[in-house]
Amino acid sequence: MSQALFDARHKSRALLEGPDRAVARGMMKAVGFSDEDLKRPQVGVAHCWIGTMPCNWTHRALAARVMEGIRAAGGTPLEVNTVSINDGITTGSEGMKTSLVSREVIADSVELVARGHMFDALVVIAGCDKTIPAMAMALGRLDLPGLLVYSGSIASGACHEREGMFAGRKLTIQDIYEAIGAFNAGRISEREFRDVEDHACPGAGACGGQFTANTMATACEMLGLAPMGVGGIPATDAGKEDAARACGTLVMDLLRQGVTPRALATRRSFENAITGVMATGGSTNAVLHLLAMAREFGVELAIDDFDRFSRRTPVLADLRPWGRYTAPEMHAAGGMAVVGKRLVEAGLLHADERTVTGRSIGEEIARAPEPEGQQVIRPLADPLKPQGGLAILRGNLAPGGCVIKLSGQAKTMHRGPARVFEREEDAFQAIKAGTVQPNDVLVLRNEGPRGGPGMREMQLVTGALQGAGLGETVALVTDGRFSGASRGFVIGHVVPEAAEGGPIAVVKDGDPVVIDVEQRRLDLDVPQRVLQQRLAHWTPPPAPAAATGVLAKYALLVSDASQGAVTTARG
Repeated sequence: MSQALFDARHKSRALLEGPDRAVARGMMKAVGFSDEDLKRPQVGVAHCWIGTMPCNWTHRALAARVMEGIRAAGGTPLEVNTVSINDGITTGSEGMKTSLVSREVIADSVELVARGHMFDALVVIAGCDKTIPAMAMALGRLDLPGLLVYSGSIASGACHEREGMFAGRKLTIQDIYEAIGAFNAGRISEREFRDVEDHACPGAGACGGQFTANTMATACEMLGLAPMGVGGIPATDAGKEDAARACGTLVMDLLRQGVTPRALATRRSFENAITGVMATGGSTNAVLHLLAMAREFGVELAIDDFDRFSRRTPVLADLRPWGRYTAPEMHAAGGMAVVGKRLVEAGLLHADERTVTGRSIGEEIARAPEPEGQQVIRPLADPLKPQGGLAILRGNLAPGGCVIKLSGQAKTMHRGPARVFEREEDAFQAIKAGTVQPNDVLVLRNEGPRGGPGMREMQLVTGALQGAGLGETVALVTDGRFSGASRGFVIGHVVPEAAEGGPIAVVKDGDPVVIDVEQRRLDLDVPQRVLQQRLAHWTPPPAPAAATGVLAKYALLVSDASQGAVTTARG
């Protein structure tokens, strides 16, 4: 849309102009806005600063710089703050049940303020796992000219000890999880354990691998909602605040041109985002979040689309949790643009899709340099894996689908006896007690979106398996989900979940479970008549004691994981 045809005050005029709106103006003057401020376009700057975590610690500083850019470009910024839940802090506890719920609350809260105060445009600042998809969902719902700024990754840490299992590593939060398992298994001393705990997280920023936060940040760059390269700048890097100020200027360009998020995030853009996730070995949570985001943008996307794009996309980025390098090293290697160069070369991207910069994704990729000698992103001719990092399985144990992470995984088949647990804590205690055996299939149920409620991540269990040396020999199946820092032969998002009467609800200890990645199958190897008899006699479990208030509302409204675990009216 041309500048001449688009009114940069398309929303705020009705709120702030004319004698009848004197009350609104008077109240805004009470907190420092002038007549001149109220005559300019009103631009929301929504962020997730909270004093409970490192991931979003820089948001207020970044918001200040974004607002500088908005003012300099002729707009009036209005700061908005919302909540956030830290997955790493809450994992393995009842608190983790709030994490995925927070995605909906964040999107709802930003939407409410933007609608109520009739913003003309919106910049959203996101950091930890749920805030990125939540803020993108708000952009899709509102469809105001806007963009997303990722606050960036934490720097890697380093042990002070010179010897031991974790010495010499570039530490991330993943190493603390695995140190727990190693300590409980007697493989490291208490001194080594505390060394990892004390030094894995050296400052502000989101977890430093291709875990969920960085997966979703890079996906938003490929989607065209975030400027290419800005998200990759680490949280404490000197260039981050300058990039934020430039984003404030950029949103004013988008506003004057009338370019809205739905004009950028098309079906083809979502395909680019999925391809980027596969090429970087990204988090299984990307399936949930991209499905939820697509719904808010009015884009048709299905769980099987992820498998289709995974089959054709090589893994090119050698990133933690399964690879060698951290997110800051990915940025130093050229970031997502260099991954994009490989994907363009392979003909796997829709290079003509537009982005918030006004340039196409292909133009953004072409103009980005690739540092000579970088080792993080492999040549197209020498990928880490010929197919992508995720796969969608179905079978009599998951007729509605489930997700397995393949990055760094060599085996494609597992058959073993089920070890059934009704909650994550019980499985963790079994690993800690040494009762989990090689070849077992841990079945963790009643952890789905409705049954949890809240669909907890099983990171405490996957970290314990790795630390205990069982990561290569034990499989895990759950109707819950996994942290982006998880690795191993793990399957999540099983649909239908146990609370909905899915087959996972009637698995018994000792039942043979068969996982066949090549055939994309997850099956319980019992006679069909036996399975049907068990399902016929199944009765719903009582609602968890914690399912009150916001969790009860969530359980009532949430869809299954194959639909993105979004909150919508149940039919």
